[in-house]
Amino acid sequence: MAKVYVFLADGFEDVEALIPVDVLRRGGQEVVTVSVMDDSQVVESAHGVQIVADTLFDDVDLNDAALLLLPGGMPGASNLFDHDGLKEALLRHSAQGKLTAAICAAPAVVLGQLGLLNGRRATCYPGFEHLLGGEYTGELCTVDGHFITAEGPAAAFPFAYKLLEILAGEETSRQVATGMRYAHLMNW
Repeated sequence: MAKVYVFLADGFEDVEALIPVDVLRRGGQEVVTVSVMDDSQVVESAHGVQIVADTLFDDVDLNDAALLLLPGGMPGASNLFDHDGLKEALLRHSAQGKLTAAICAAPAVVLGQLGLLNGRRATCYPGFEHLLGGEYTGELCTVDGHFITAEGPAAAFPFAYKLLEILAGEETSRQVATGMRYAHLMNW
């Protein structure tokens, strides 16, 4: 079982955070939601939904992380980028070659601006590709090395199943997709 940390900041895109959390937990992964907001576990989504994160950034030890996951949404992605501790953690995690995933604006606004996608293939929400620093693919989901990026809200399910496949194998991902009635949509 892999340990996954999902970082939440005010303005995050609801489905881009919660679909991966749901799919990964169904697939047996340990998922911890982490608020990067000042001393508050309550984080408000881009659509006004309040979520209580499992923990605060300052209370978490990321050394056991298999995957760091960044949902998009605006201003959520900008709020993630504004958190110095998260930026340092992402740089350290990446330097160790560990998995990092981001969706929508987050690949560009966070990973791209940190220089982590330089020379890599990646995708993001259209209009942010100039910040990627790498080759923009325009795909729903792109995997390049230890980086997994996704385009936007519609990519949340394919993104989540790809993450589960990487962490737990294709069979586990397929079983969860079948159980959630997703597999038949994709003709798996």
